Amino acid sequence: MLEQFDLHNIMVLDIETVPQYSSHDQLPAPMQKLWDLKTQYTRKEETAEEFYGRAGIWAEFGRIICISVGIFTRGKNAGLRVKSYASHDENELLIQFADMLHSQPAGLILCAHNGKEFDFPYICRRMLINGIPFPSQLEIAGKKPWEVNHLDTMELWKFGDYKSYTSLNLLTAIFDIPTPKDDIDGSQVGHVYWVENDLNRISTYCQKDVVATAQLIRRYRGEELIGDEYITLVGE
Repeated sequence: MLEQFDLHNIMVLDIETVPQYSSHDQLPAPMQKLWDLKTQYTRKEETAEEFYGRAGIWAEFGRIICISVGIFTRGKNAGLRVKSYASHDENELLIQFADMLHSQPAGLILCAHNGKEFDFPYICRRMLINGIPFPSQLEIAGKKPWEVNHLDTMELWKFGDYKSYTSLNLLTAIFDIPTPKDDIDGSQVGHVYWVENDLNRISTYCQKDVVATAQLIRRYRGEELIGDEYITLVGE
């Protein structure tokens, strides 16, 4: 599977998001009411205040604090090069990310795990809110489905079974892809950001998911995993 794709034309990405405010009581009053309405059928027994810790899931109530990207490198020791765009200023982060994509070929393929349901639309919504024009790789309006250069490793695993959700953690386990187990998970990102103020830790976590997704692509193609010595984390 995926043998028809040139790995060097694929950019793997992952995003980390948090609620726009540190707590529900920091929300402007009109947004508190809208949050209550938005989540009334989702939060079950929890109050709107208790449920606010998950606000980062929705682009209307959250924001992006990190986008990590990975590209497959060429050469004798072909591997993976990973870089993060992380900032407390979402506008600045998105401009840097957009500028990077503008410098890439228009036909570059973007890949993420659950990217079609989360990462890609979330980035587009936050760019729109921030008044940032879409790079061509994210512009899908008016395109036919087969003209959109987006890959989703979760969608590929479904094989048409649309009722199934399979986490990246589960797929790395069944494909025997080593992943560090000594750090945070997605549910803790908001706490690490708002309470611990540790953006670097979140960036590292985001990079690990990019590496895991890239390794999953290799497994889908029936190829050997990239050795740790051939994975470069830019900035380290």
